[in-house]
Amino acid sequence: MNRRNFLKWSASAFAAANLHSIYAHSNVHAPAQQEGLRVRFLGTGAADWNGRDERGELRRNASVLLDEIILIDLTPTVIDMLPKGCKPKAIFYTHSHGDHYKPLEAVRLNIPQVYVGQTWIERARNDFQKAAAQLNRPMPDVAPLNLGDAITIEGITLTALPANHATSDYHEQTLIYLVQKENVRLLYATDTGGLTAIATRIAGIDAHLKPEQRNPITALIMEATMGIGYDNDFRLFCHSDVSTVQRTAHVLAHTGCYTPPQGQPVYLTHMARTLHGTQAELDAQLPAPLRAPYDGLEVIFKAPR
Repeated sequence: MNRRNFLKWSASAFAAANLHSIYAHSNVHAPAQQEGLRVRFLGTGAADWNGRDERGELRRNASVLLDEIILIDLTPTVIDMLPKGCKPKAIFYTHSHGDHYKPLEAVRLNIPQVYVGQTWIERARNDFQKAAAQLNRPMPDVAPLNLGDAITIEGITLTALPANHATSDYHEQTLIYLVQKENVRLLYATDTGGLTAIATRIAGIDAHLKPEQRNPITALIMEATMGIGYDNDFRLFCHSDVSTVQRTAHVLAHTGCYTPPQGQPVYLTHMARTLHGTQAELDAQLPAPLRAPYDGLEVIFKAPR
């Protein structure tokens, strides 16, 4: 689908789902003291976008900070985006690719708790042992996550869900996360080609579930490694593009599985330098309700009233 047809389709699709009003920028600079789940985008770029590109645009590796307590993924590229004096208590890794996973940095920051998928726990423990020895610092506790495991830290619960992504280790199950704080239910989905059926079932957003069994998400951050109009790109098998995110939000809303507050965007992340325009171009071209955040953007996600 070319850019013009995609934008035409997306506008009509979201009008039908009554979602057009979700695209609003007024929600993104809420004061930190407000209630809700505070998410800081430490980095929003894919592996090929680490630093400034030839256009002068800057994106770090994809990572978020939740309430200044929990990190999802961590590399050295995002350290300058951490608030001054911030001391996260845990890191939840999605997978072992180098643009998401750097044990040396976690040890250097003295983060005491690390979670990785059960399928590569021994490899991760070995990595952290080496990092701790190299820096002569204590090794964090490295704990495994099975699919569906839910860990709560200071009122924030992360549930491990399967991603549609692969590493060089064929046995590694990559992860995305459902993040819950009170009535806020955020799906953070990077890296993944769409959403797997098992992920939607565990999260309670599978339309095959009976209505009384569903538990809608209220916020969505989803990778869009590819931009608009890359219909022949091989990354389709392990990544999403803008149209995938658009359609995912549309279907979830249409089936009552996505119920965001009025005016809240769907945020993209893990954008590839070679497949996306500048921030200004993205702001001008992305269809409702999608928005491209920038590194350092802080968002307060609230439960719908």
